[in-house]
Amino acid sequence: MFHTKFCEIINIKYPIIQGAMAWIADGTLAAAVANAGGLGIIAAGNAPTDYVREEIRKAKKLTDKPFGVNIMLLSENAHEIAQLVCEEGVKVVTTGAGNPGKYMDMWKQHDIKVIPVVASTALAKRMEKAGADAIIAEGCEAGGHIGELTTMALLPQVVDSVNIPVIGAGGIGDGRGLAAAFMLGAEGVQVGTRFLVADECTVHENYKEKVIAAKDIDSVVTGRSTGHPVRVLRNQLSRKYVTLEKQNASLEQFEKLGAGALRKAAREGDMVGGSVMAGQIAGLVSKKGSCKEIVQEMFSEAEQIINSMAKK
Repeated sequence: MFHTKFCEIINIKYPIIQGAMAWIADGTLAAAVANAGGLGIIAAGNAPTDYVREEIRKAKKLTDKPFGVNIMLLSENAHEIAQLVCEEGVKVVTTGAGNPGKYMDMWKQHDIKVIPVVASTALAKRMEKAGADAIIAEGCEAGGHIGELTTMALLPQVVDSVNIPVIGAGGIGDGRGLAAAFMLGAEGVQVGTRFLVADECTVHENYKEKVIAAKDIDSVVTGRSTGHPVRVLRNQLSRKYVTLEKQNASLEQFEKLGAGALRKAAREGDMVGGSVMAGQIAGLVSKKGSCKEIVQEMFSEAEQIINSMAKK
């Protein structure tokens, strides 16, 4: 039922991408999702090139299935990592925070599939014209850096605006969300927050427990006044951000407060002063499990829902 054109393009069993979460989405998680039949992603973020190379090689040892690397194009290491994925034979690149146009020819020469993350139809059209193989339409329900539109509003408009496969992202954490995305025209989904609590995810245990304990209203968006909105789970750090925004603080004050905050949460388990990025769907995440269990459960539930609706 869910074997789509996107599956054929990437050569995967299930049309699901594991979200690119900086300091979290490493080679271990990417390989586990790949082995479960989806597309695992290593998040380069602002990490050094050597770190990304090490994670790519780790994933290669753990899986013989396709996996990808996410490149944050505003990173000072973006150019080096854009070349690295070619050197290492990575099959897929997802991109965010910028236009990958200048790398497209190089990636195509190395038979790399390119899937940009977009938050508007205008950017989706531009990416298709530049040669993207698919598009990830991410709504503001997602964790981390977000746009303005919700997934339900954005996804069908992006589907209508391009002729390449569209992947729905933001607010998808179970079979119901997956089925809804397909009803809106998606050929696949990207899931981040649900994989935070996967057994193979190496994020700090405190992070996992905070996601599981989260309620429906426990996420907040900080940084709208700076032009860099980020969705996180509420804690002391997020409250400080909100206070600074009310005081019309300078960009330097925000940067000082946020320096290294995601790493503090993801690697050190600091749930007070760390940036705990997670989507609104965190309130729905109530249990841990392997990547295989998560993927199979989501698609089994979605299939049951779609079949039951067809009988009505």
